[in-house]
Amino acid sequence: MMIDPPIDKLIKKAPCRYALVCGVAKRARELETEVNKEYLEASGKKSIQLAAEEVYNDKISIVVGEKK
Repeated sequence: MMIDPPIDKLIKKAPCRYALVCGVAKRARELETEVNKEYLEASGKKSIQLAAEEVYNDKISIVVGEKK
């Protein structure tokens, strides 16, 4: 079974594993909202997979220490 995106390369996109997990989970929750529901459904993927792909493809970045 292959994991896409590869976890060893995905880890390099964040300062630490904890930040990666928190960032991907936060983005996945954002994708589940009504605003992004159509985008998620159009992709045909689960929210966590789409969030991980966005981090891997540098569509979103994980920053530690900043509040928005």
